[in-house]
Amino acid sequence: MADGGDGTRWTQVSRVGPWGAASAYGSAAVMCLCGPVMLGSAVLGAADLMVMGIVFTVVFLPLGLAFWGNTTVERAHTRRLDAVGIPATAEITELSRWDDGDDVGVTVGLRVSGPGIATFETTWRRSYHAALRVGLRLSAVVDPHNGSFRVEI
Repeated sequence: MADGGDGTRWTQVSRVGPWGAASAYGSAAVMCLCGPVMLGSAVLGAADLMVMGIVFTVVFLPLGLAFWGNTTVERAHTRRLDAVGIPATAEITELSRWDDGDDVGVTVGLRVSGPGIATFETTWRRSYHAALRVGLRLSAVVDPHNGSFRVEI
């Protein structure tokens, strides 16, 4: 997120299409159900899964619910940007590599501008793409009312 000159907190939104949403919801459902299914198997089948069922329920049920909720929010942001977003241009102003030990990518500095939008600068962390370079202009969609934007690449 970045502060705009007018105090707006700009938030980058990723596009979540129907197939991505189905995959995310399916993963969340599996996370939510694996513990209770193990517990049910342990109770009904006298299997030795009771401890694992409890652990999986305590750990994965809240994670699955959080993942489900996050996907729902991302889908709502995507729909809102598709409905009321204003076309804009995002110019790459800087590129730097990052490596946090688990993931590697680039931090992209962006200057986003368009008709009816106060120009703002922000950063965008993403996986490396060979086409990214300083000065490249990308299509973007901005919702100035709630401070969300999406960069299309």
